Amino acid sequence: MTRPRTTRLRRPLLAGATAVTALAVTAGLVAASSEPADAAAKPELSLIAATGSLTLTSWKEDPGVYLDLGTYLTAEGTPLELKVTRKSYKDPVTVTQTVYEGGRAKAKKLPAGTVKDFSGLPGFVRVTLTDKAGRKVLDRTEDFCPNNASGRVRPDAPATSKYPESCPTNPFTLGSVWGVEKGWAANTYGGSYSAPVQLAAGTYTAEVGVAKKYRDLFGIADKPATVKVTVQERSYEDESGSAGAAGRSATAGGHAGHGAAHAPQTAHAGHGPGHAPTPARAAAPVTSGAGPTYNAGHGPLRAAPPALPWALKKDQAARATRVGDTSGQTDGSRKAPAQRPQPQRPAGKLSVPDVPKPDLRSLPAYGIVISDGERDVPGKDYLAFSANVWNAGPAQLVVDGFRSPGKAKMDAYQYFYDAKGKQVGYTPTGTMEWDPRPGHMHWHFTDFASYRLLKADQKEAVRSGKEAFCLANTDAVDYTVKNANWHPYNTDLSTACGEENAISVREVLDVGSGDTYTQDLPGQSFDITGVPNGTYYIQVLANPEKRLKETDLNNNSALRKIVLGGKPGKRTVTVPAHELVNAN
Repeated sequence: MTRPRTTRLRRPLLAGATAVTALAVTAGLVAASSEPADAAAKPELSLIAATGSLTLTSWKEDPGVYLDLGTYLTAEGTPLELKVTRKSYKDPVTVTQTVYEGGRAKAKKLPAGTVKDFSGLPGFVRVTLTDKAGRKVLDRTEDFCPNNASGRVRPDAPATSKYPESCPTNPFTLGSVWGVEKGWAANTYGGSYSAPVQLAAGTYTAEVGVAKKYRDLFGIADKPATVKVTVQERSYEDESGSAGAAGRSATAGGHAGHGAAHAPQTAHAGHGPGHAPTPARAAAPVTSGAGPTYNAGHGPLRAAPPALPWALKKDQAARATRVGDTSGQTDGSRKAPAQRPQPQRPAGKLSVPDVPKPDLRSLPAYGIVISDGERDVPGKDYLAFSANVWNAGPAQLVVDGFRSPGKAKMDAYQYFYDAKGKQVGYTPTGTMEWDPRPGHMHWHFTDFASYRLLKADQKEAVRSGKEAFCLANTDAVDYTVKNANWHPYNTDLSTACGEENAISVREVLDVGSGDTYTQDLPGQSFDITGVPNGTYYIQVLANPEKRLKETDLNNNSALRKIVLGGKPGKRTVTVPAHELVNAN
């Protein structure tokens, strides 16, 4: 991967009302009826500061100060809505803005090069910092994800935002929707995207302004926000007993207010429940496939807590002593409840009705590295990578597993629904099995995908033993497809796939989302110890046995070219760019 990144700050939102009837959003523009007939053609955007002064902590054990200055972009009149897409991996990423004329939604194409990827608007704000002597100690630009942590700025604003909760970071993302809901404000701080700053204890003046090209593009006034900043130095060693441990947990990235927003690259965290407003969520990094993960080999997880109301930030030191999930904070200990399966094993006539079905597709492998076998058999060479299978829709993949008393496996069934969300059919589709290995410990749906290492002539050289999966919506692959769910429910693995004593389990892959598995757990990578050097392809194949009923079975395979080299014990892998995507 050219630039490993964690996912962005996000806000709490309502997810779908049930596991089956998800919040569906079409690939087109938001319905014009959602806006008043006299809506302005453009949103009224403003940069504001939540407070005129604040205190930031510089932890001696951490690399510096994280400049969450509490500056926000607000939207009034109409939302700021951007649709970001690419036709294929051969094409550049483009962006269109939804504007309203006479109450009707229209697409306005923004200039080529406005965006370079799906992580946000590059160089959106300029941040300068001067010390009390007037010397400039910082001058840099930062990117901005409109889906950043946000909240309402007035009581009559919509109670929830319709927009997704982060900007995707998967290198093979195909489509995304960004937005600041009307009456809402999105934090301009880049969170884990932003590098910390080395600052001595003292007082500073921060000025944050929107770059001219974006002021001109969106009609934002040239009114930078000014914030007085006090930096205080603290040390974990200064904390005593449990308070010190809590401080280290809550301030993994250097400031208590954002919980684990800057957690170490291997510290994956769980996600919140989906049938109620979710509390703040803990950070989780993009996984490379090279190191251990919290979340059973899945990633990149959707990450980072929302920016907190300033009332909650006033006593950061006290907050640092609290471990666990409370209002406005999380330490990553939460486990999401499993989705609810049908209460009983299905009965009656089997049927595969003529209704919309899922369309499983594979992304090319990425995060490709050589492992020395530390987590498998020492002394052998392994090829590790990340793989994603996603659902292009237009219907969810819904699979329930049912266990007969005393049996080791569950019988799995795929369910089908009509346009109103009513179940209209089901069919057997294999089994689910309990995986007791550390890092797993949940129910896997078998034969969901397979991985093969192919020779240059695309004949099989090595097959991974991994074919069973716990399904979760870890990545927003394309939220512009028909019926894409911008707020999927089961985004984590902590309990999404059941406990060992479960009698039944439901696993769902939502439209527009994919499930990334990293190959960093025992048995999940290719043993290349005896594989000669040369050109190969990593194949990711969805639904290999064709047991699942899909819209199209001809688009399930993706290939990624690699070149193996080196000597035993010191193997190398070279990963050419995949068309315009240069991510290893």
